[in-house]
Amino acid sequence: MAAAVDFEALQERLAEAERALAGGRDATSRRQVLEARAQAIAGSRDEAEVEAVPVLAFSVGGERYAVDVAAVFQVLEARSLSTLPAAPPWLLGAMVARTRVVPVLDLRQLLGLEGGGMSDLGKVIVVERDGEVFGLAAEALEGRIEVPRAGLGPPGDGPFAWIAPDRLALLDLAKLAAPAARGG
Repeated sequence: MAAAVDFEALQERLAEAERALAGGRDATSRRQVLEARAQAIAGSRDEAEVEAVPVLAFSVGGERYAVDVAAVFQVLEARSLSTLPAAPPWLLGAMVARTRVVPVLDLRQLLGLEGGGMSDLGKVIVVERDGEVFGLAAEALEGRIEVPRAGLGPPGDGPFAWIAPDRLALLDLAKLAAPAARGG
């Protein structure tokens, strides 16, 4: 986000520099005026860096979730998902992502959300964590967004890293990587 720029003050400083240049000063004075002018212009371009987290946001079960962009391996259409016989309810099936067979988790089951089956799932977000690759089934993909770190709340219960003021929850992939270990 850009810092607020006082354009009136900047214009006044530039006009002052122009007047000084037009006044017929010697070379040293002109150089000082030009340096002051350059600093005034450069100062107007400074940006206040608001630390933000780049995430891939999506929805499932009527709620918004996100994963860190750095963890995203690939995003695929859910129609290539193959079901697995006798799989636990939280495991929707498997699919191939860049020559790897990837298990696809059903966040609705893992998080206790409403919905079931594959008919309303359109995308699979394939993530990688510590060499382990798995997919997260999503109803809709919102896309990449930058979430300001200011105002992020504690995660509370569940596999979350934080929750933003607009209720966007960043998933903690370490907690999701082994749902079977949680008794799923």
